[in-house]
Amino acid sequence: MDFTILTSFFEQKTAMEFMRLGIVYAHLIACCVAIGMVLTSDVAMVKELLKGKHSHLQDNQHMEHLQKTVSAALTVLWITGLAIIWVDIGDKGLSYLLNPKLQAKITIVMLLTFNGMLLHSLVLPALQKAGSLLKLEFNMRMFALFAGALSGVSWFYAAMLGVGRPLSWKYSLIEILAAYPVLIVGGFMMMALLTQWAKNREESEGIPANAYALRNSALAAW
Repeated sequence: MDFTILTSFFEQKTAMEFMRLGIVYAHLIACCVAIGMVLTSDVAMVKELLKGKHSHLQDNQHMEHLQKTVSAALTVLWITGLAIIWVDIGDKGLSYLLNPKLQAKITIVMLLTFNGMLLHSLVLPALQKAGSLLKLEFNMRMFALFAGALSGVSWFYAAMLGVGRPLSWKYSLIEILAAYPVLIVGGFMMMALLTQWAKNREESEGIPANAYALRNSALAAW
């Protein structure tokens, strides 16, 4: 009888491990899809700002496809992420929620989700109306660039935390997130300077504004 109970216990534990493996795999694939799309879009945007050339990446149809794909990836990340937490709580108890690394990842994903809502409701309509990132009013352009920097940094930072198992329980929440705002501010400043340089070149050379019909990285990420 004891042997039967022990065997059943190990079979159940093995099944849970394989189930968690499958969920983590789906989580990883969704993350890779989102980061790949974001990185491709960001690199293309920087190249276009530097060269002042229009490419197919600026088409509305491509932009909508990009947004839907990354939004779907984020939805899968939420579902699989919550499933992983549920499995780990069942194995380790509620104390698992006290892991600073887990708290940091949840915080970043929540910011990423809220940021995406702002992009959909504010930045996208303004960009579609203006027709170009460079034609946005200064305040809206700065907001779009900041939201873009937050989006890009958040995706890569969350991915780093996802694979950073050595960080678990070793550092506090503040220590884990110390570099996060620094990277956001750095990314924002870099893109603000690049955008201003492109705008000044457009004005000095008389390049048509629609040649810079660019979206920022946050719009690509959502």
